[in-house]
Amino acid sequence: MKKTLDHMGIAVRRLDESVQFYTEVLGGELFDRYRSEATGVESEIAVIDLNGSRIELLMPTNNTTSPIARFMKQKGKGVHHIAYRVENLDEALKELEQQNIRVMQDTLRINKHGRRLIYLNPADTEGTIIEYCDYPQTL
Repeated sequence: MKKTLDHMGIAVRRLDESVQFYTEVLGGELFDRYRSEATGVESEIAVIDLNGSRIELLMPTNNTTSPIARFMKQKGKGVHHIAYRVENLDEALKELEQQNIRVMQDTLRINKHGRRLIYLNPADTEGTIIEYCDYPQTL
């Protein structure tokens, strides 16, 4: 199945300063900014459009339970995940199963922009956090 780069998620400590850097220095445009307290997210998110590429800046809102906070405690700020867009997430999940690649079922969700997403198990991806996503309502 064809996969294309959808976006990169970057863990940050100070969202306002990060947004300023990505808009003023790199010339991106703030596409959206929102807060999600959903289990497994617990972050404030700024979506930056940078010449047609998307970057999600992720700042934890709960330093105890946010997966972004846990990531930053282990690895520091920086690239958190790389998201690949697939044509059909259900078919991509079947393909992953056939390839013996595990996913983290508790991460399956639909975000506020209608993106259906799930994270692959980093133990099967050489430690890189990889998201698969599709946009079913745009089909």
